[in-house]
Amino acid sequence: MLGCVIHGQGDLRVDELPVPSAGPGEALVAVRYGGVCGSDLHYWRHGGVGDFRLREPMVLGHEVVGTVLSYGDGATGPAPGTAVAVHPATPCGVCPECADGRANVCRDTRYLGSAARTPHVQGGFAARVVVPARQLRELPAGLPLRRAALAEPLSVALHAVRRAGAVKDRHVLVTGAGPIGCLVVAAAKAAGAARVTVTDLLPQALSYAVAAGADAVVRADDPADPGWPTEVDVAIEASGVAAGLDTCLRLVRRGGVVVQLGMLPPGQSPFAGNLVVSREIELRGAFRFDEEFDDALVLLAAEPRFDSLVSAVVPLAAAESAFTLAADRGRSCKVLLDFEVEQGQTVYRGPQQSPGTPGRS
Repeated sequence: MLGCVIHGQGDLRVDELPVPSAGPGEALVAVRYGGVCGSDLHYWRHGGVGDFRLREPMVLGHEVVGTVLSYGDGATGPAPGTAVAVHPATPCGVCPECADGRANVCRDTRYLGSAARTPHVQGGFAARVVVPARQLRELPAGLPLRRAALAEPLSVALHAVRRAGAVKDRHVLVTGAGPIGCLVVAAAKAAGAARVTVTDLLPQALSYAVAAGADAVVRADDPADPGWPTEVDVAIEASGVAAGLDTCLRLVRRGGVVVQLGMLPPGQSPFAGNLVVSREIELRGAFRFDEEFDDALVLLAAEPRFDSLVSAVVPLAAAESAFTLAADRGRSCKVLLDFEVEQGQTVYRGPQQSPGTPGRS
């Protein structure tokens, strides 16, 4: 079988891999789609994500969906042939964080396609993948596999919105209109936000934010843009740059909440920390997710508009071109790898026109 393997910075290969078999408590899944995440791009372009550095070849990918093939001894779950999404995390269940109900920050977790530990946890960008059976989630009725591939990043967005606290009837600012930022928009609107304003440097990225439900979009490099709010109740930083965090701190109201979701570069990051003190701003981190995965599947099943955020589906054989496209935020939002399309078949791309028109209301 074929898999997408990162061997080092800039060294992405489609390798022939041995076909795995399910062991005790495990399930074997035929992967259909895998979403290219920002962390996958970081491994490809920089050889690591934050402080997690590549030390050996690793199968990438943690946003995967497919169908159940078989189970190992003692494992149960959805019947073979059932369409499923794979929850990518295997928390230890015994550390203080797990005991406190915060398995998403488990100190000994295993996460598909992660170099946080050595040996690395191999990911899901392969034609067949073995995972603990308890990590399978049967898709709700009517949810197609392609849209279901957004479950993992949408779970990240749902967790960030929940970390913000009550957003119902509030004005929410989102800095960064990449795939995660756009899904934060959708998650905030689903949670009852009265208004969501999104900032980014790229018009195409902002058009995807509009498609996700943004009420207003602002060019981050244009201080004269009349769409800038004077104040917001909640700010979620999804760009992963210090300038985005600084914007959040300056625009959130006194006593407001800022959630840092984007992974900042390793080392020190400058931001207006004095405002955290003088305005009693609550600065909270948001990392991955836990039970939000099930909620994400329900939301995806109910809302076809998420389809507009899938900008391209590329066959596995053309993985490097998929990564190149995913890294170009002027041309794409979420790019999926297709593990059933043979080389030479047509590549699906989203609508030729922008999914939405950047605007203000």
